[in-house]
Amino acid sequence: MLLVSFEEFIVQNTNNMPAQSAPFDAPAEPASGPAEPWQFAVNLLLSQAAALCVQNGVDLDAFMNGAWSAYLEARPGMRDHIEEMQLRGQLDELRKIGRLGSA
Repeated sequence: MLLVSFEEFIVQNTNNMPAQSAPFDAPAEPASGPAEPWQFAVNLLLSQAAALCVQNGVDLDAFMNGAWSAYLEARPGMRDHIEEMQLRGQLDELRKIGRLGSA
């Protein structure tokens, strides 16, 4: 639901954006072959979101954190999986240095 309202915001505000030239010419499609339609849509939406953030003075870290949070929200269970893997890594490190026993 959040993605739809975000897309609508981007579409509504794209016409108000000044034309900007890209600092480099990106290839139209990857060397491995034509991209899927959803890949073009993702690229377009991310480009538009980045342009809006730049226009409004949003810091790169804030933009990246927002994108990462949106991705995690779209993948139920991913945040828990990452946290579990980090915890396991920390426990393994504690076992290696002898600060935690193993059963």
